[in-house]
Amino acid sequence: MRLRVEFTTEPFDLDEAPAHALVAREVIEAADLDAVDVGPFGNTAEGRADAVLAAVEALLRRTLESGATRISLQVNVVGEGGE
Repeated sequence: MRLRVEFTTEPFDLDEAPAHALVAREVIEAADLDAVDVGPFGNTAEGRADAVLAAVEALLRRTLESGATRISLQVNVVGEGGE
């Protein structure tokens, strides 16, 4: 199964990226994912279910430890098997 996760971390700071946002980027870019798009107002990543779920767990733990007060995420199934 393939999954796509979309997420944001808060609080926002338009002048300078907060520590939790930098950690979120680090976690997602280091994960074994096929597609990653990191932006100022939302982030997406896609890959095998096990890789996406492991990245989501690390994302939740590490961003909360880095000062995030809210994490919004959505996970969608985007394919089965080898697709």
